[in-house]
Parts: sequence; structure tokens; C-alpha cells
Amino acid sequence: MCRFLVYKGKDEILLSKLILEPQHSILTQSYDSRLRRDHRRPHNGDGFGIGYYTPPTLGPTPCIFTSTTPAWNSPNLTRLASKTTSSLIFAHVRATTEGNLSETNCHPFTHNSLLFMHNGNIASWQHVKRALALSVAPKWFTFVQGNTDSEWAFALFLDSLERLGYDPDDETYATNGFGHANLRNAMLQTIKRINAFVDAAASSSSVTETPDTRSLLNFAVADGHSVVCSRYVSSVTDEAASLYFSSGTSWKESKNGGGFRMERRDRGRDIVLVASEPLTFERDNWVTVPTNSTITIHKQTVMIHPIIDEYYNYSAAYERSSGFAVSKGLKVEKEGKEELSVVTQGVGKMEVSESESE
Repeated sequence: MCRFLVYKGKDEILLSKLILEPQHSILTQSYDSRLRRDHRRPHNGDGFGIGYYTPPTLGPTPCIFTSTTPAWNSPNLTRLASKTTSSLIFAHVRATTEGNLSETNCHPFTHNSLLFMHNGNIASWQHVKRALALSVAPKWFTFVQGNTDSEWAFALFLDSLERLGYDPDDETYATNGFGHANLRNAMLQTIKRINAFVDAAASSSSVTETPDTRSLLNFAVADGHSVVCSRYVSSVTDEAASLYFSSGTSWKESKNGGGFRMERRDRGRDIVLVASEPLTFERDNWVTVPTNSTITIHKQTVMIHPIIDEYYNYSAAYERSSGFAVSKGLKVEKEGKEELSVVTQGVGKMEVSESESE
């Protein structure tokens, strides 16, 4: 199962300070994933990718670097990360579930000013792919270059965004952004449509076996201004793939080198990180994103919203099973009471309605 990382900061940061140098950097996760249990395939070594936004003078489209080389064995990644800075960064290390080993299948995917990543899988993909592909507008059908469920999910996201009235090809949005609420709405529509396709495949008479209808949909999308991520599983009883966030005023390197921690000098947030696995072993630095929810980052403000659908559970005391995620090679750490209280407080203070202006 893949791993991804998102950085959004008030200031630019050297990519190596996130991708290469932390104790449990995403480079380290490519060969030593602490939350991965699949010992048959213990590595996230099927390629990697980084996407980052450059100064406005270079235009709104992000720069993308992908490779089928394992991240731990790429001198070009080391060279690039040690000389490149950005204030909005995506990084992804891949373990294939769908699609072959090729650069077209490496995340992040991009269209104009948008970046997109996925950790997980669309359930019963072989039965779902045709219906999903035919549901999108012709320009999004031809947009897909690879053969992963993740890139088709991005095409579905682009189609959903356009259906909401925000054309991803409109240069106005490329420059000014789509608005965090619109990105979140498009992500919710994408998840809803995926669930509908999976349900339809499960009830189809052409499917002889009983298909698994549980999708793991940890998505991340950015438009250069805002970031929206989801932690989601299409199940009432199962746990989703892991996702954490950390926020503070500075990403501080220890004097001895090699060690980082998130510092909080005040209640402000100059830096927000979202990651499949924590980059450090400082437990107080990381908060678990609740299952079946989205995390939105806009101007360093963090907002947590529940995804309320047929798989949402209103009971805060309910414990989901980790068995499904473990079967996919993942270890799941449950949200502790302390972590949940932190998230709940954050939601209460920073919740915004969908109609709030951007």
C-alpha cells in the first residue's frame, strides 16, 4: 500500500527537510514502513513522485518529478530535494495494487494547477472500471494516460468538479484557485460516485463471484492555494488506512542533525503536514485524522469535517475493526481519547459551512 506526504507552509521549505532527512521520512518509509504488515511485499518500491508549486512568476502549474526507480535508490531525488524549495509539496512512494510499473502510473497526477494523490484501492476494480470510465466527459476519458484506479479516480474528480460548475480548464481557477469548499465538495462527489459504481457492480447479474465492496480512499488534492485530504473506507465496521496531521509554527531540526519536531510557539499555524505515517517519533506532534472524514488546509487553517453517508458511524465510542486494513498490508492505530478530543476541539473552533464564502 502506498504512502504519501503533504506539506503546506507559510514559507518555503527545502524538500530534503521533509522527504530525506526526518527520522521516518517518506524516503525511509519506502523501505521501512512501520505501519506496513505485508511481509510478502515489505517495500513501497514501485516508483515515487514529488509535486511542488513554484513562484507565481513561473506560472500556476506545479512541477512534477516521477520515476519508477525505488525512492531509496534514486540519486536524482537526492540532488533535486537538496536544492529545491516550495511552500506546497506532495510526495508519494508507490506499492502497486493496480497498474504496471511505469512513470504514467506514478503519483502525484496533475492537470493545470491541480495535484492529486491516492493511498488505497477502489473495490472490485475489474468490475467497476468500465462504468466509471464511461461516466466521465470525453475530455477526462482521454486525459488518463496510465492504467491505475488512482488516475481514474482523479479523472472522476475532475469530472465532478466540472459538474459542480468549476471547469478545471478555466485559467481563472488556475490562477486564483477553486476554493477549499469546492475542492472538498468535488472530493465528496468523487467518493459518492465510486461507491455507487461499486454497489452497482456488486448487484450486477454479470458478476458471478461475490465482490468485495470495501474501498480505501485516502485522497489528497491541491490547487496551489488549498489542500483537501480524505481518510475513508466504504464500510461501517472496518478501519480506514492510516492518516495523520501535524501543525505548528516551525519544523525544527535538532542541533545534532537528523531529528525533527514540530514546534508550537503559539496557537498559530505556519506549517501543516499530512502524512500516511508520522515523519517523527514524537507522539505529541501527530494527531490521527478520524476515519471517514476530510481534512482541509486553507491559509494554514486546519478544518476537520466528517463524511456523513451510509458508512458514517455517529457513536464516538464505536471501535472499527482493523482486520480489513491489515489484510491489505496495513497496521492501523486506533484514535486514542486524547487524540479524538484534540480533533473535536479543532472542529468546534474551525468548522465552516459549505456556504461560507471563500
